Amino acid sequence: MDKNYALDAFAALSQSTRLDVFRLLIKAGGAGMSAGDIGETLGVRQNTMSANLGVLARSGLIRSAREGRSIRYFADMEGMRGLLAFLMEDCCGGRPELCQPIINELACC
Repeated sequence: MDKNYALDAFAALSQSTRLDVFRLLIKAGGAGMSAGDIGETLGVRQNTMSANLGVLARSGLIRSAREGRSIRYFADMEGMRGLLAFLMEDCCGGRPELCQPIINELACC
């Protein structure tokens, strides 16, 4: 990942609703959520939600799949991994044992 991609991802997450959407989709896991369900859960109107989902999709942090007439959204785990890897690229000055507590905290149980 390059710096420009990371900046796009951070810009997408720097708005409260988009951060809430991204965290909600991470919690939803592989099942994802429809745009309507996301909006209903977060109390956000459809047109506002659509704009926010577009920003997150362009940043590479979420992906979508069409299901008939609706669209289901998912957290893009590769995009998230890329962003975390970018942040930790030069971590700990060549002493990986110092990074292990952070890695343990990020790992799924």
